[in-house]
Amino acid sequence: MVAYDVFLADCPARTTLALISDTWSVVVITALGRGPARYGELRAKIGGISNKMLTQTLRRLAGNGLVERRELRTAPPGTEYRLTELGRSLLVPVCALARWAEENTDELLAARPA
Repeated sequence: MVAYDVFLADCPARTTLALISDTWSVVVITALGRGPARYGELRAKIGGISNKMLTQTLRRLAGNGLVERRELRTAPPGTEYRLTELGRSLLVPVCALARWAEENTDELLAARPA
């Protein structure tokens, strides 16, 4: 097993951190933690995300094995997204980060210069 060190400039773990710490990645992973969802359901659930950003985020997460994309044989045809096992393993830390942000935003805003 390779030992990664995020303090090293060329460590691949930094790319992993960038992927999972992105605001939209956190929100999408948290949303999919509630269960599989169609693209439109995700778009409606996640306020302020553009179609382009949602598509890019889902592709990036899928391309890194965190999200699975499944074509639905429905009329009209649809697509469903769900977390993979690896993606589900991120739920605890990602949801904790999101919850921390929700609980501490008032203090952070108060600390900013007027």
